[in-house]
Amino acid sequence: MTTPRPGWDPALDTGLLSPVRAGSAAEAATTDAAFLQAMLDAEAALARAQVRLGTVPAAAAEAVTAAARAELFDLREVAVRAREAANPVVALVRMLAEAVARKDPEAAHYVHQGSTSQDVLDTALMLVAARTSDLILADLDRTATALAALARRHRDTLTAARTLGQHAVPTTFGLKAAGWLQAVLDAEERLRRVREDSLPVQLGGAAGTMAGYLEYARLYAPGSAEQGTAPGRSAAYAQQLPSAFAAELGLADPLVPWHTVRTPLADLAAALSLTAAGLGTLAADVQLLSRTETAEVTEPAAEGRGSSSAMPHKRNPALAALIRSAAYQVPGLVGTLAQVAVTDDERPAGAWHAEWETLRALLRLTGGAAATAAELAEGLTVHPERMRANLDLTGGLVVSERLAAVLSPELGRAAAKQLVAAASARAAGTGRHLADVLAAAPELAGRHSAHSLRELCDPARYTGAAAALVDRVLARFRATRRCG
Repeated sequence: MTTPRPGWDPALDTGLLSPVRAGSAAEAATTDAAFLQAMLDAEAALARAQVRLGTVPAAAAEAVTAAARAELFDLREVAVRAREAANPVVALVRMLAEAVARKDPEAAHYVHQGSTSQDVLDTALMLVAARTSDLILADLDRTATALAALARRHRDTLTAARTLGQHAVPTTFGLKAAGWLQAVLDAEERLRRVREDSLPVQLGGAAGTMAGYLEYARLYAPGSAEQGTAPGRSAAYAQQLPSAFAAELGLADPLVPWHTVRTPLADLAAALSLTAAGLGTLAADVQLLSRTETAEVTEPAAEGRGSSSAMPHKRNPALAALIRSAAYQVPGLVGTLAQVAVTDDERPAGAWHAEWETLRALLRLTGGAAATAAELAEGLTVHPERMRANLDLTGGLVVSERLAAVLSPELGRAAAKQLVAAASARAAGTGRHLADVLAAAPELAGRHSAHSLRELCDPARYTGAAAALVDRVLARFRATRRCG
C-alpha cells in the first residue's frame, strides 16, 4: 500500500476547483483559521471593551486575549462540535473558557460576558470582510494605476470600437482603457466607503436588547455608575459598549444591533458584485482582443501560463479566464445573500447560517479576481499596428456614420443615409474602398472628389471627443490619489 505524502489531508480545501483564488492573499484571509481567529479576536476585544467601562477586571481581559490564539485550538474539533448548536461559537466559547481557566480560573468567568453566538460570529464576519477588503482595495489600486498608464500612453492610439461583435466606429485604445479604469474607480470608491463606514460590530445579546451586557455590568461593577461609566443607566452603557468594542477592532459603531437587519452584508455584497463585474468586463475585452484573428493585445507571459494539455502552440488568455470565472459566480452569491436578508423573529433559523460560506466565497472570488486583474493590467502588451490593420479591414466602412452626416446638408438626411448604405453594401460586396464607390455615385458628381472622400474616410479624423474623455477619467484618477 502506498504511503501518503507528509502533510496529506484529504479534507483540506486547496482551491483545486477554484484557481482564481488559489494561493491569493484573499484566500489566506478567509481560511477557517482566519475565521476562527476573527471569532477569538471578537471575544478578546469584547473583554477589553468591558475593561474600558469598568465592568471586567483588566487582568481577566489580558488572560482572555492571551488565550485567544487560533493555533491553540483544534480547528477540526471546533468545526465538528459546531454541529451540536448549528454554529461554531458555542463550542469555541466553551473551549476558550477552558483554556483561560487553565491559566486564571477567575478570568474564565468573564469570557463571552453577556454575549450571544450571533454577536461573535457577525462581528467575525465583518472583521474578515474588513481585512479582505483591504487586500482587494490594494489590488484595485494597482489595477487602476496600471490602467491609467495604459489610457495615458494610448490616449490617441486608433482602434475599432465594436458593437455586437462587429466594427462600429473608430475609437482609441486609450478610451477603452479609460472605460476599464472608470469601472475600477467606481468599484474602489464604493468598496472603500463600505469598508470605512458600513462594516459594524454586532452587539445585541440574546435577542438584540443588550440585556445580558447590562445585567453583567450591574453585577460586576455595581458602583461604577458613580464613577462615570454609568452601566446602571441602560441607554448610556448600551451606547458606550458597542463604541468601545468597535474601537478595539477597527470596525464601525452600529446605531443599534442588526441581528435581523442585514444591511451591512447587502452593502458589502453590492460593492463586491460591482467590483467583480468591472474586472470581468476588463477580462472579457482582453480575451476577445487577444484572439488569433484580432491579436490587438497580449496577456503577460509566464512559465506555463496559458498552455494547453493537447496543443503545444496554444497560449490561452489564462488570466482573463480566471477573472471571468469569478465574475460569473459572484452574482449568484449576491443573490443568495439578498434572499436570506428576508428574516423572521429575532434570529432566523437557516437564513443566518446560509450567509457564512456564501460571504466567504464572495470575498475569495472577488479577492482572487482583483489580484489577477492587477497582474493582467500591469503586464498587458498592446499592439497598435495590429489595431490599425484591423481598423482598415473594412475599407472605410467604419466611418460610414460620418459620411452620412457630412452629406446630409447636401442631399437631405434620408437620401444621404440611403446613398451611404447602398455604397457600403456595394463596397463590402466588391472589396472596393467606400470612398471609391461613393466617388462614382452620380448624386455626388461635382460635389466631392475621390481625394476629399478619402480624407473623410480617415478614421483618425473621426474619434469624436475620445481624447477629452480619456483626460476626464485620468483627472478623476489623479484626484482620487491626491485625496487618498
